[in-house]
Amino acid sequence: MNLIVDIGNTLLKLAVFDRGRLVAQRSAERLHPALLGELLDAYPVRQAIVASTRGEADEVLELLGPRVERCLEFTSQTPVPIANDYLTPETLGRDRLAAAVGAATLYPGRNVLIVDFGTALTIDLVTADNTFRGGVISPGMHTRFRSLHDYTARLPLCCATADEELLGRTTEEAISRGVMHSLTFEIEGHIARMREKIDDLQVIFTGGDAKCFVKRIKNTIFANCNLVFTGLDRILEYNASEEPHN
Repeated sequence: MNLIVDIGNTLLKLAVFDRGRLVAQRSAERLHPALLGELLDAYPVRQAIVASTRGEADEVLELLGPRVERCLEFTSQTPVPIANDYLTPETLGRDRLAAAVGAATLYPGRNVLIVDFGTALTIDLVTADNTFRGGVISPGMHTRFRSLHDYTARLPLCCATADEELLGRTTEEAISRGVMHSLTFEIEGHIARMREKIDDLQVIFTGGDAKCFVKRIKNTIFANCNLVFTGLDRILEYNASEEPHN
């Protein structure tokens, strides 16, 4: 079994995979030894991978070292089972590359557009020739709500709404609908433009806030909130196997 540790901008997420199948997952703001011990006591984990976008990897690796046979830190130098066309791979977020590997694993030989709803909204492309082609980054849903509150004198902190009315008649409605619609129109625009350029484009929504937009986007999409986990598990297996590395 494999332990996956994904340290994101907001949460630290853990998952246990058994031969490619997700069998357990947890999340916390920081990794507590008791939480790690609970998973390792419950599942016969042999190897682990740690990916981080905010630091803390060394602390987690130190905790894991005595408990697993093999522990891999996912860095920009780690071999992955897809080609990477990004011009600055050292600055590419580990979560973005892991999601790309996950997409290539689940949809081999397909052109896949990955929309990841996190602290940042990222939209990335993996082409059918198994290559990460890059993408775009903009503020995520909660970041947009927070910025309107933090960088103005009087605007309230609002939250997601399922209401699809276009106009708000109170300030709270105007903010909630404005943020939700701005994300919806942005994503729909990217999908439409990409489908003009690329045939047979598969679109995947992932990330914590994907559930807020699955019904809003008027396109054929699939939701997979465990795409990064799937990619990290594949990367771990790739580095532990005899497969030829790039």
